[in-house]
Amino acid sequence: MNQTAFTVVEVVFPLMTQLDFTAPHQVFSRLPGITTRVASATGGTIASHEGLRFEGTERLADIPACDLLFVPGGTGIAAVLNDAETMAQVRRLAAGARYLTSVCTGSLVLAGAGLLKGKRAACHWAWRGQLARFGAIPDAGRVVRDGDIITGGGVTAGLDFAFTVAAEIAGPDAAEALLLMLEYAPEPPFPGGRPELARPEVKRRVDEIYGAILPKRMADVEEYARRMVP
Repeated sequence: MNQTAFTVVEVVFPLMTQLDFTAPHQVFSRLPGITTRVASATGGTIASHEGLRFEGTERLADIPACDLLFVPGGTGIAAVLNDAETMAQVRRLAAGARYLTSVCTGSLVLAGAGLLKGKRAACHWAWRGQLARFGAIPDAGRVVRDGDIITGGGVTAGLDFAFTVAAEIAGPDAAEALLLMLEYAPEPPFPGGRPELARPEVKRRVDEIYGAILPKRMADVEEYARRMVP
């Protein structure tokens, strides 16, 4: 990174998945020479899907520009897509940003804003196919880079994503030092975490859970796509 100042804007919203946001924030906020700004459409307090409340967020409209725009995912993603003010601010900030980034279903916001056409992007596996609805190319990678667009898969991929971004904007040495400071050496207690790795009975159980909650959320995303995509 050659700049003396580098600003990361983290877009938060009601019912986001807190780890999508907090895992990358943990990394970004500890990098040397990086300023992180947490912002929402309304400013003030934002509650995550898990009930955690994040106070004092800035208003997106009050931030003139950023070097890196980051969007997490969560159950509130359809509401974000259908909120004209949030999407307008995402487009505005993206226009001047050097990097566009996301974790989990945050890539649907970037795609829905028309920023990922013809670009490869990651997303949570259950939602990945929706990217194509906006002209993006779904990619099953845990961290996917296409030019200056860097996207992460679902939830826990946020740490892999964050360290990838850290090496890009602060240099590999800084990223590796922070990797050690945070003792990031994952050893899952059992295999799984991706559909192709999960035991069949576990996959069936998750499919049943998602079968009860995803159709309505998918329909909301599809409604936005019908309005916005020619």
